[in-house]
Amino acid sequence: MAQIQDDGQSKMSSPEETPDRYDFNAAESKWQALWERAGLFRTPEDSSRPKLYALDFFPYPSGAGISVGHCRNYVPLDVYARMKRMAGYDVLHPMGWDAFGQPAENAAMRLRVSPRDLVPRYAANYKHQLKLIGISYDWDREINSSDPEYYRWTQYFFLLLYRRGLAYRQTAPINWCPSCRTGIANEEVVANRCWRCESLVEKRPMPQWYFRITAYAERLLDTLDGLAWPEGIRAMQRAWIGKSQGAEVVFGLQGLPETLCVFTTRPDTLWGATFMVLAPEHPLVPDLTTADRSAEVEAYRDRAAALTEIDRQSTERPKTGVFTGSFAVNPVNGEAIPIWIADYVLMGYGTGAIMAVPAHDQRDFEFARKYGIEVRWVYRTPESPPEAEMERAEPAGGSMVDFGTPDRPFPFAGAPNDKETVGAVIRWLEDRRIGHEQVNYRLRDWLISRQRYWGAPIPIIHCDVCGEEPVPEADLPVLLPDLSRYESGLGGESPLANVPEFVNVSCPKCGAPARRETDTMAGFACSSWYFLRFADPHNGSEPFSQEAVRRWLPVDLYVGGAEHAVMHLLYARFWTKVIHDAGLITFDEPFTRLRNQGMLLAHTPGREVVQAEEVEGDEGDAGELIEDWKPLKPDELATFPPEKVQYRWVKMSKSLFNVVTPDAMAEQYGADSLRLFGMFAAPFEDTVKWNESGIDAMAKWVQRLWQVYRDLLPIYTADWRNQPAPSEPGALVLRRSLHATIHKVTGDIEEFRLNTAVAALMGLVNRASAFRNDVATRRPSADEQLAASEFLETLPLLISPAAPHLADTLWEMLGKTGFTLEQPWPACDPAMLILDAITVVVQVNGKLRAQLEAAPGTPDAELQEMALAAERVQPWLEGKTIRRVIVVPDKLVNVVVS
Repeated sequence: MAQIQDDGQSKMSSPEETPDRYDFNAAESKWQALWERAGLFRTPEDSSRPKLYALDFFPYPSGAGISVGHCRNYVPLDVYARMKRMAGYDVLHPMGWDAFGQPAENAAMRLRVSPRDLVPRYAANYKHQLKLIGISYDWDREINSSDPEYYRWTQYFFLLLYRRGLAYRQTAPINWCPSCRTGIANEEVVANRCWRCESLVEKRPMPQWYFRITAYAERLLDTLDGLAWPEGIRAMQRAWIGKSQGAEVVFGLQGLPETLCVFTTRPDTLWGATFMVLAPEHPLVPDLTTADRSAEVEAYRDRAAALTEIDRQSTERPKTGVFTGSFAVNPVNGEAIPIWIADYVLMGYGTGAIMAVPAHDQRDFEFARKYGIEVRWVYRTPESPPEAEMERAEPAGGSMVDFGTPDRPFPFAGAPNDKETVGAVIRWLEDRRIGHEQVNYRLRDWLISRQRYWGAPIPIIHCDVCGEEPVPEADLPVLLPDLSRYESGLGGESPLANVPEFVNVSCPKCGAPARRETDTMAGFACSSWYFLRFADPHNGSEPFSQEAVRRWLPVDLYVGGAEHAVMHLLYARFWTKVIHDAGLITFDEPFTRLRNQGMLLAHTPGREVVQAEEVEGDEGDAGELIEDWKPLKPDELATFPPEKVQYRWVKMSKSLFNVVTPDAMAEQYGADSLRLFGMFAAPFEDTVKWNESGIDAMAKWVQRLWQVYRDLLPIYTADWRNQPAPSEPGALVLRRSLHATIHKVTGDIEEFRLNTAVAALMGLVNRASAFRNDVATRRPSADEQLAASEFLETLPLLISPAAPHLADTLWEMLGKTGFTLEQPWPACDPAMLILDAITVVVQVNGKLRAQLEAAPGTPDAELQEMALAAERVQPWLEGKTIRRVIVVPDKLVNVVVS
């Protein structure tokens, strides 16, 4: 056991030695130093005890450091990890830095320093702050994704994907951010803007590297339901993967040898298809466009190319299109139907072509009415109007129209509009070889290339003779060279392309002159496997040992923001499945349980803006423009007319100049008060409005707890465990409250109901305060001394996860050695949860008139009888007529009189 004194001994403080007020500054610096000296948070390497892997989302260390908002996820997970360690678990609770990527590169360019020098400075500040608030990370396992000994293994996994056919390079239109000068994945485009800088995204054809995440689409869906994740996150992943079941149908083209494949979820409506629509960028459009339609089609394609995908998909935007002059042949009836192009059809979804059934699809209906195209019922009801009188599409209901002829009966006449009919039509299409069952996904392959400097180099060499050649594993890592400038070229090339000694290499296969790949990997590659490295962070011969991963993985509890639902979380699941399939791990889901913290909002001064403008953050990152409002920097606020300042509740963020640091709050109120406030302010998942008065109130409660503890300390006896359990009423009240609190706090921490856990501790201190007041003027009985002693020895352990500095201070005051984190978690005595009596409130016309003591479970009729007979109730019943008696079992009796 780690000792807190050099001689291994401690003496209980006397009342005279205990100050009136808790000196949190002195206590916190003392205990943090002692914890570090003792290696208190080091992860056990080998144990037969159950394991608990508790992990925070991999953070990027920015120059601004962490805010009190970050404490909303770091502190609760720390509380959980501490409690589980005391409850008998070996706990892995590590921290590291997602150090590659654009933020560090932008900051380095602004400050004119190397990002490899900047990131360690930022990480050191983060580390200092996290220690300051008492987070129990095992810093011996700290990792940094920009360390060559880490990204060596990121490159190793890239090659693993490459060998398995899951990494490939192709030229394709990509999402290009002109501000970041790099391509970004579909998941990183929000409302057609870059997720990081909010610049409008363009489409640009470039050779890029992709990961074939689509090969795992079905498995990524299949294993979602078995995860203890918030349903909202699982729903977001399902929607992003976007599974659609239907049929792929082949349409002939009049006058052309090619065919047109169309994916539809409703092949049963083929008989109502009266036109086809292609995306303007569909490769067959030039071949399908007749000479007389060429000018109009080309002009329309140019206009569509200038629109964002968000605009093109808007349901409120008027539908537009142009006829190509060509016709397709409907395979179910041989009809020639016109082929149009329209910007509401996107090449990135399905096949870039749709069959339009205006009677049963509102979008198609609006298009048909605008351009005078036939509308034809497939399913009708007796109330269905003639097609010419339809006012809107009817997607559901009705029975199928008979499209047969006397010599050719229609097999689906009268069939209901349901899934069984859809399935029957698919089988009919397959029998005739004009279509087949098909499952499509919205998910697209993951664009991993970045034309940036600060990222893991992609370990591929391009040879004119051999083509793409992977860098031999023995030559990993491919190191980033030192650069003086980090800007990407205006043409989009990586700055690494300008470093001949990096680019020019020999082909590892044939020895001919070759060129090294100059794109780097997006930061999400490094964070897709970091949780595995924490199990074995110093392994120099492999990414991790099988034994270490079997010991610690998968992660038992993962905590972080919901904004990464379809980026990091999806990518990490994909990599885990690939690594599993390669036989390196035995599980295929990385995070068993997931919790997302709510945001912390700050009341932020800003000004009205008339038009959109660029907002720059204090790190050179993009700031935030919220509708017509822009935050004011502190120096701007000092000179801005007060009557024009507009305050809004917005997310605490450095780009909004509203950050409150934990350093300042810990200095003024104490780290434990900050921890308790973050827990108590609201349920874990809820949004919280920052108010310094809340932490001030928590600091006052800490002082109140100190006073109650200090005042009861003189009656403490360390021999209380060897005595019979107290039975006097006063002692029993305190003891029952203590064990009820143990039961409540244990369950609440386990389920992340941290606000009610703190409330329970407050209630216990209130009960202890009443007990103290009761015995203050007299000598306590033996039973009362025993109850007080149990309380005094248990309270430090009970508050240890939430307020560890205060807990260890109280523990030392009792004359104990070691740390509370090393002690067993308090055990609840179930007998103390069984109440001998309960208090039942009696109301007359809703107003409190009396309180009754009754046995739990007393029948309603008996409670009613006791209430009506109560002495304090009688005066309020005299001369009145009892109209009704309402009984809430074990809680309340309300007598309604007139």
